[in-house]
Parts: sequence; C-alpha cells; structure tokens
Amino acid sequence: MPNAQCPILNTQYPMPCFLTPKRLQPEYPLFIFLPGMDGTGQLLRSQTAGLEAGFDVRCLAIPQNDLSNWDVLTNNLLDLIHAELEKNLERSVYLCGESFGGCLAQKVAIAAPHLFKRIILINPASSFHLRPWLNWTSQLAYLVPSSLYEVGALGLLPFLAALGRISQCDRRELLKTMRSVPPETVLWRFSLLRDFDVDEVQLTSLSQPVLLLASGDDWLLPSLSEVERLVNVLPNAKMVVLPHSGHACLLEEDIYLYEIMKNNNFLDRGIEAD
Repeated sequence: MPNAQCPILNTQYPMPCFLTPKRLQPEYPLFIFLPGMDGTGQLLRSQTAGLEAGFDVRCLAIPQNDLSNWDVLTNNLLDLIHAELEKNLERSVYLCGESFGGCLAQKVAIAAPHLFKRIILINPASSFHLRPWLNWTSQLAYLVPSSLYEVGALGLLPFLAALGRISQCDRRELLKTMRSVPPETVLWRFSLLRDFDVDEVQLTSLSQPVLLLASGDDWLLPSLSEVERLVNVLPNAKMVVLPHSGHACLLEEDIYLYEIMKNNNFLDRGIEAD
C-alpha cells in the first residue's frame, strides 16, 4: 500500500499518494481533493486552512513521470482511500475534483459510489472535447521542443487563471507548478482528457448530493456548459456559478471552498459550521 504522506514538490516518489497537512483530525470527515493536470496537489494550500474547520484533508499527488491510464489511476486512488478508512471505518468521505481531477472524481465515484457521502466537481475537464482548438493543439504539442515548454506555460497562464484575482505569490506558484510537469507527462494527460468518457447512465446511478462549481470567466474550458449538462444528468446535483472567476478559481483571493459549501447547505449537520 502506498505511503499516506508525500514529499514536497519536485521530489520523486514512485506511486500516487496523499499530501497530508500538519493538522491531522481523524475525528472529522475525510475530505479527498483531486488536483488539476499538474497532479502535484501543492496548489490547494490556500484552501486548506478553511477546509480544516470541518474536515480531515487529504490531497492526491501523482508522480511527475506517472503515465497511468484512467483505470490504474482510479484503482490507485481507491487503495489510498481504503487505507485511510481502515483507521476509522465510520468516517464519511467527501470527494472533490478540480479540472483534470474532476474527471478522475467521476471515474472513482462510479467505481465505488458507496464510499462517498458527497461529491464536489469544480470546472471538470470532462468538457475538454468541447474546445476543438485545445484538442487540436494537444495533438500537435509533441512537435514542440522541450526547451519551449516553459515559455508555453507562461503563455497559457492568462487562459488558466483570472490573474487579477490571484495574489502575486500564488501566480508565481502556479507558474512554477505548471513548469514542474515534464512535457511527456503533459502530453499523456492531454491524451487522457481527449479519451475521457463516462456513460451518462452510470452518472445517473450516483444518488449522493453533488455540488457543481463553474467559473463564469473560464477561458480555458467551457466549464459553465459542462456543469449545466452534468446538473441535468446527476439526480441530486446543485450548480453554483462563480461569475468572475477563471479556471483555477481555488487560487483566487475571494474564493473559499468551505464557505461555498456552507452557504449552499452542503455540509453534514455534524460538521463544524462556524
């Protein structure tokens, strides 16, 4: 079973694992966060303090050289979750996926729906196929020399985030994280998004509450259209639109995921609500 803790960014580790905050709260519900394409889990830190008001937080980190397919990623993640639950079988689990992680969250929830009390999807990248230019670009990206990937990351930044709503420090961290992922891994994860497919019939079997967050100013993906589709497929879903947010909305200074959940009655009664 993989170790439940991970080294810091840029340290190699052999398998997916959970980043564990300093403050462990085994008496609280487990909050599992699945990050975007970078897979590092490092960018959740601006939300961690708020989430710790009611959760024991874990963030998935995927090795930088990991070229696993959806099935392998799903099974590895389920192994990690089961390892956490062995410590306390009575804990409820909240599953949260952002962008690329929103695709993985759908796969995992369908594979083991009984594990999750509630699900949150934030700008899920299951809308990737609706951006033809991004699809074409991702297929041609193998022609770009590795030396130009850092320049490309800088050019992609305005599409990925509403920069005016993010602190300078977090902008630097976002760019650093994007540049930390090897080109071959970026290409592989693009291919996963191109091939991503979930049967809507399987989604209709997810009866637990699902909170869908869509950024109104997402220039990278048509997240609003995708969330509107999902809210009509999932039987117990609620949509929240962040009208001025970009794709990487959790980095924005006025976005607090815990508060959004609280304001939308998405917390169990037993979770601290102040």
